Amino acid sequence: MKRPLQAIAIALLLLLALVYLGDYCSIRYQIPHGRPQFAQVTVTSMYAIHVKNGKIQYEPGDQEIDTCVNSLFPHFGDHSLLVSAPPHRQNY
Repeated sequence: MKRPLQAIAIALLLLLALVYLGDYCSIRYQIPHGRPQFAQVTVTSMYAIHVKNGKIQYEPGDQEIDTCVNSLFPHFGDHSLLVSAPPHRQNY
């Protein structure tokens, strides 16, 4: 029982490593040819202000331009553009 679970776990880890390597190579060597490696997105930070009566007031902050990489995984110190997660969430 233990042996098949280990084989499945190892196979999944190898598959994940292979997908990550393919993703890295596609960014590093611009596969497909001509695809932009990086993109820029505009991020607006929101400030949460605690008011005296216990309510929270939200105020928009400054807009920032953030660089993202066009891939499934983060590479080169930038986060992925394709993963639908907020790039920055700041609470003050």
